[in-house]
Amino acid sequence: MLDSFPISARAAAVDYERARRWYAEKLGLVPEREDMGGAWYHCAGDTWLYLYPTPSAGTAQNTIAGWTVTGIEAVMAELRSRGVLFEDYDFGEFATVDGLADFGGAKAAWFKDSEGNTFELSELLA
Repeated sequence: MLDSFPISARAAAVDYERARRWYAEKLGLVPEREDMGGAWYHCAGDTWLYLYPTPSAGTAQNTIAGWTVTGIEAVMAELRSRGVLFEDYDFGEFATVDGLADFGGAKAAWFKDSEGNTFELSELLA
């Protein structure tokens, strides 16, 4: 049933104003609308990222959301030029090289925002 509706992601912020600045400066995201609880960032199609203040921000040890991109290396280069730092992982069967994991049919990279939330960039290869 839910597969016929759009989905959106939530990002928690201990310091909401710091996070809003980080999203604008580092990711080029500006809220389309704001409410009493936080800021709504519209992305492609019917997708949204909601940023909200809470003292429990940054406690998730998992990826909270991701963007499927084309030309992942170019996207990473642009984000790096804005100061985004990509994570490096080594899990034995796969490891990142300069922040990028190559799975053959897909590539992925991860970064953390100012609040410690982990986001993913991924590209599906033809």
